[in-house]
Amino acid sequence: MKKIQETDNEKLFHQKILLRADFNVSMEKGKVKEAFKIKSLQKTLDYLLEKKCQVAIASHFGRPEGKIKPEFSLNLIKNEAEKILEHKMIFVSDCVGEEVVKSFEKIDNGGEVLLLENVRFQKGEEENEEKFAQKLAENFDIFVNDAFSVSHRNHASVAGVTKFIPSYAGFQLQKEIEEMEKLKNNFAHPAIAIIGGAKIETKVAVIDFFEKRYDFVLVGGKIANEALDQKMIFSEKVVLPTDFVGDRLDIGEKTIKKFEEIISCAQTIVWNGPLGKFEEEKYARGTYQILDFILEHLKDKKPYVVLGGGETLEILEKRKAMERISFVSTGGGAMLAYIGGEKMPGLESVI
Repeated sequence: MKKIQETDNEKLFHQKILLRADFNVSMEKGKVKEAFKIKSLQKTLDYLLEKKCQVAIASHFGRPEGKIKPEFSLNLIKNEAEKILEHKMIFVSDCVGEEVVKSFEKIDNGGEVLLLENVRFQKGEEENEEKFAQKLAENFDIFVNDAFSVSHRNHASVAGVTKFIPSYAGFQLQKEIEEMEKLKNNFAHPAIAIIGGAKIETKVAVIDFFEKRYDFVLVGGKIANEALDQKMIFSEKVVLPTDFVGDRLDIGEKTIKKFEEIISCAQTIVWNGPLGKFEEEKYARGTYQILDFILEHLKDKKPYVVLGGGETLEILEKRKAMERISFVSTGGGAMLAYIGGEKMPGLESVI
């Protein structure tokens, strides 16, 4: 792996760095609901600033579909990001061109960083247009990817830019890959996977992976309903809900008890996605009860627990339980893609 800390110091000092982060976070009344996602950039950012680098952070936010939409401006996140990362940020109203060049003249090396405007305001981002990727790269000496959560996307600011400047993995990205490899190849039995959320078509590969290697796969959320409706056939290791709350918007009491019984013996637990429509309190009980059971279970048997996905992070932060989990991944779809063996364009240049 091409790690940023293994770069020759002489080549890194005073360089202009394009740092890909993931600031695509949920907001409520101007406050970030997934502070952990932003905080995960801390180690890499501090390291680069210690080397007197000039750092510009690139990210997407929401789905503006290649158009400039003020409600998706990263300027809305700037103040929160400054507090979380403890560095002053200068917002740049573009992510390419003369605005970026001029903004570099304003920053104080070693303390301030640039926050570039939403890369998805540019049509060429999601299309991974080579011309846009080249424009994005031309103001920088080095690209650092520290956004595992988007590394399954073949986008210009993730994969395309690596064709034009030397590219390295940041500290969080390195740790994510290390943890994903543990989950794939070096885990303790009994091993339990808990898969929730929506879109069964995106989860089939990872369910198949866990079904072959783990002892049980517990399935909840909308994907459980989709699997039942489609009459999908799994082995007895895959456990679907047997009862529900409301119009199948949460798992029922019998299913909760069954899941807890299986989890009680686990030495490895991997969890991605909520088990119900947790945004509504009356449908959040299954998700929170299983989480609380795991947190209590940790006290005695101390299984290795890995959780990932934006909604899962939100649940953990509400419970103030981040520090009680073995590893929290910033990636939801990326975590599933990596484990399921899918192509990861954002990793090809750094692994």
